[in-house]
Amino acid sequence: MTKLKNIKVVVSDLDGTLLNPQHRISDYTKSIFQELHNQNYLIVVATGRHHLDAMAIVATLEVPVYLVSSNGARIHSPEKEELFAFDLKSDVVKAALNVDIDPEITVVLFKEDVWQTNRINERLNAFQAELKYRPELVDYKTLEDFGAIKIFFSHENHEKLVALKDAILANSSSDLHHAFSLPTCLEFMDKSVDKAVAIQRVLEKEGFSLEEAVSFGDGFNDVQMLASTGKGLIMGNAPALLKETLPELEVIKTNAEDGVASYIASKILNKELAVN
Repeated sequence: MTKLKNIKVVVSDLDGTLLNPQHRISDYTKSIFQELHNQNYLIVVATGRHHLDAMAIVATLEVPVYLVSSNGARIHSPEKEELFAFDLKSDVVKAALNVDIDPEITVVLFKEDVWQTNRINERLNAFQAELKYRPELVDYKTLEDFGAIKIFFSHENHEKLVALKDAILANSSSDLHHAFSLPTCLEFMDKSVDKAVAIQRVLEKEGFSLEEAVSFGDGFNDVQMLASTGKGLIMGNAPALLKETLPELEVIKTNAEDGVASYIASKILNKELAVN
């Protein structure tokens, strides 16, 4: 059994990665992360979720975790101290939304305490076991303050989101970059915001390099993170296009199979057998 050498940091996405298909952290995963902590590994969770939402999930691990949220627009310490924050200015968001948007597309602005949306989407609410981060129904035609952490769109038809992405970038390519966290979820952030940039900030603070980190992800908002760490691992349940985008990276078990915890157990903690 080959143990990864020189790895001192474990970085993981949440949805489709650390979380199982029911959006929960399994008891097995929790036990493995507690052992990581006991062996003095630095743990970083990097997610597209808002920090209020993600903090409630990360707390169930019951170990100290640095939290990178909103794809890098927020960084919180294990003590929940805000270390970094970046918001999109109101006029930038307003310009981005100044395109023809299919009324069936759910539009969300991530604010500090609530998410403002044009339609209540029960599927999005299902991602939260407890509603720590509340939706607020708004009319974008009358909204005055468009300032936001990020812009989020959701629709079952991926091609509709691709067309919307192209329209927004034609207007705002100098200010924004995008990522599909899922084929049904399109997100826009400031050009300076990325999970990999935020992770680098955390590692510099703690005195580690990206080479000493292993990362796990399943979405296109994970590409830079997976490519920049010493070892990047793609979930078996990730889209085929992500695997094709990073063909040199290893594909591991799915999130339904506790892929992250199983890999950590066998390759980092050097356990002989990872049993679910």
